[in-house]
Amino acid sequence: MSLHLTQDGPIARLCIDRAEKRNAFTHAMWAQLPALLGQAVANPATRLLILQSAVPGSAFCAGADIAELLSNGDDAGWRAANQAAINRAQHDLARLALPTIAFVEGDAVGGGCGLAMACDIRVATPAARFGITPAKLGLVYPLHDVKLLVDLVGPGQARRLLFTAALIDAAEAWDIGLIEVVAAAPDAIVAAILAGSPHSIRAMKGFVRRVLDGQVADDAETLAVFAAAFAGADFAEGTAAFLARRPPQFRA
Repeated sequence: MSLHLTQDGPIARLCIDRAEKRNAFTHAMWAQLPALLGQAVANPATRLLILQSAVPGSAFCAGADIAELLSNGDDAGWRAANQAAINRAQHDLARLALPTIAFVEGDAVGGGCGLAMACDIRVATPAARFGITPAKLGLVYPLHDVKLLVDLVGPGQARRLLFTAALIDAAEAWDIGLIEVVAAAPDAIVAAILAGSPHSIRAMKGFVRRVLDGQVADDAETLAVFAAAFAGADFAEGTAAFLARRPPQFRA
């Protein structure tokens, strides 16, 4: 199995398990991803999803399986189905209701970098490297993933990475805003997220997505979300904990 989902208490781990091919994604893996994301969300215990390699220290994802692309290069139907599967997987990951973390220990290249960018937060070890390499292959990066890149690093750095196909290390990736944390493990930020209100985090994640998709002012729906929080169980617990000077104990 090239992708599998495991549950670790409130943490769902979506593991890429094809280390012998540097975790390169096949069409079947792109097609499988949305269903696994759905399983994570459907579990009421899940509060956070981590996307990572199944093998510690290995490549995060080397991108698309080039051998598969070459073997289907003359099949227009296959190419269209593959593009649709990639687009859906990336769209669903970027808009998942749960907070998501990409934990990158090795190379995240091409579509692998796209997977990391579709997560909310990227944590990378010092050994991680990032690159977007379609310019070396005569291919074009998907528009959705280009937007993810521009949202993170701005148009100038996005052009540099896309035009040069440069492979950059974790320090440079952090410096330009491609990743948020350089650490040996994501434990600290995971603990901080799990200590917060699940309702607040999900709602604010939705607001960030609205801003990234172009919304610049409140509408009736966002105003209702803001107002409803004051009547919620998390607000009651958060304020009680504040007054009692104790850590809040939020429920999933």
